[in-house]
Amino acid sequence: MADIRNYGFVRHFRTDPTFHVLKYRAGKVQRSGPGLAFWFMPMSASIAEVPVDDRELMLMFHARSADFQDVNVQGVVTYRVTDPESLASRVDFTVDLATGVHTKQPLEKLSLMVTQIAQQYAAGYITVTPVRTVLVEGYERIRELVREGLESDRGLSEAGIEISSVRISFLKPTSVLEKALEMPTREQIQQQADEAGFDRRARAVENERAIQENELQNQIELARREQNLINQRGDNELHRVQQEAEARRVEAEADAQRNRVAAGARAESVRLVEQAKAEGEQARMDVYRDLPQSVMLGLAAQELAGKLQRIEHLNLTPELISPLLANLLEAGTERLKSGGDGAGARWPRGWWW
Repeated sequence: MADIRNYGFVRHFRTDPTFHVLKYRAGKVQRSGPGLAFWFMPMSASIAEVPVDDRELMLMFHARSADFQDVNVQGVVTYRVTDPESLASRVDFTVDLATGVHTKQPLEKLSLMVTQIAQQYAAGYITVTPVRTVLVEGYERIRELVREGLESDRGLSEAGIEISSVRISFLKPTSVLEKALEMPTREQIQQQADEAGFDRRARAVENERAIQENELQNQIELARREQNLINQRGDNELHRVQQEAEARRVEAEADAQRNRVAAGARAESVRLVEQAKAEGEQARMDVYRDLPQSVMLGLAAQELAGKLQRIEHLNLTPELISPLLANLLEAGTERLKSGGDGAGARWPRGWWW
């Protein structure tokens, strides 16, 4: 909006650089340019202020598709004025010389003109296209059609209006139709979700089965190893028992061999002793065999006397004494004969028996 200051009969006009100012006097353009500041006489001047910055225009309308379904469209058209003098000759942008505001509503008129042209091209596409195609391809297609239509419109080009961009931000059917269109997709998505859930449960069951099989295989392997361990322990125990039995057998055989050797040694010792005794006895018997009976009796008596501690009674019968005395006398006689008749002759010891 322009800034106008009143100084009596003269006023001062100043505006921003985004506005193009046209100062008329006597029906002719006296000054023209953006962001001008000047003095003027209000009784002889007319001023128009045209915005030359980018302006955004909201598009909101609805149309009916080829299958008789309402579609709401919302978008934004960005435009700018490239020829302010041409636009000012078509649309009244005159400002009040006291307040600096437009006397008419030129921007609303310009917006209405651009909106109607854009709606014409968008509705022309929607009315011949099924609603599903509109919802799928409509964003890009409507944007291209509206842009091409606005750029090719002769009235806008002659007015000096340039289209900077066109954006379609909203393309939607009625709520009832939207739910109906969403239903198959929703059902398909739900079916896919159910299938995913079934697959997940199936995989979970399969994984659980695999885990159980793995655990079972582990248990079988552990049982097999335990059985092998038991068998190995049994074999080790059997081997140990066999080794101990073999050791005891060897030890018993060794003891038996030692006993046999010792017994043999003892038997041999006893045999030798007995043999020596027998030989001694045989030698003694041989000695005794050649001795006279009287000597034998004397030795027997001597032996008996050595073993008896006390003799209380001794009975000598004539039958026993007579042969002894006869033998003694015979022995003494023979000795005397052998020794001579001299005084040196002696009786054998023990004759006094």
